[in-house]
Amino acid sequence: MAWTRFGKKKDMPGGLWIKCESCGAMLFRKEFEQKHRVCGTCGYHFTLPARDRIALTADPGTFEEMWKDLTARDVLEFNDRVPYAEKLVSTKAKTGESDAMVTGTAQVKGIPCALGVMNFQFLGGSMGMVVGEKIALLCEMATERKLPVVLFACSGGARMHEGAVSLMQMAKTCGALQRLHQAGVASISVMTHPTTGGVTASFASVCDMLIAEPGALIGFAGPRVIATTIKKELPKGFQRSEFLLEKGQIDRIVARSAMRDELARLLAYATGRDAVAAFKPVPVAAELEAVAVPAVEPPAEKPRKKAKVRKAEEA
Repeated sequence: MAWTRFGKKKDMPGGLWIKCESCGAMLFRKEFEQKHRVCGTCGYHFTLPARDRIALTADPGTFEEMWKDLTARDVLEFNDRVPYAEKLVSTKAKTGESDAMVTGTAQVKGIPCALGVMNFQFLGGSMGMVVGEKIALLCEMATERKLPVVLFACSGGARMHEGAVSLMQMAKTCGALQRLHQAGVASISVMTHPTTGGVTASFASVCDMLIAEPGALIGFAGPRVIATTIKKELPKGFQRSEFLLEKGQIDRIVARSAMRDELARLLAYATGRDAVAAFKPVPVAAELEAVAVPAVEPPAEKPRKKAKVRKAEEA
């Protein structure tokens, strides 16, 4: 235990606070998690783990995972400071996931859909053979069952450890989505921070509806690389979702707290259901706690003395 001038200093448990990457504000971690990893000061959207994203999007108890046992292979015997095979083993143990994509079926406000969510905690959400295969299988299953597809992208791009094999997944996922489109089944892409590289250049940008979270970095090469290459200063907000919405590259920006309601509305349109009923907002957990606190009524004002009237009567 540490000592100070005034005696013993109590030990403070670590991890109670987190610093916002955007505005620098210190956020109480418990409140930060209740707001689904969104800064309460500036509204900055942090990356959200895949399981948390599924819990926030799908109706409770409706998500059924598919192809969980698909795992990547080190076909190139890639060696960096840590061999790729060893990196896969350690990342699986750390995250509890088999790869950077979780897929399955779910319901969003009662509407069935096929759901795919990328996990940035698994090697930066990089797209390799397993991610491409899962998306292709998901689209094939959705085509057979006539289920609309919702894909959440959060990735640094193609997985360099798999070389050309990872690049092939760009064509593979685009082809699967094209066949889904030809079958008359809708697809929705939700681009979160960050969505870059081969993921942006493939399935994340070719769905029927393109949605993004506020302030999300969306692009192919990074802004620093582009600025160095063209030797020009980039415009303010370059490659952010607001900039892309202005240029027409995405269809709309939806905050995380409203994402489930918006997805339900779009899925209702895609499946011929009542979109108005599906869009009825459902408050998130943080809002429910705020509503549960009873409002304190201000104290009643005391009646003012009619001084002016008395003076008039005396006169």
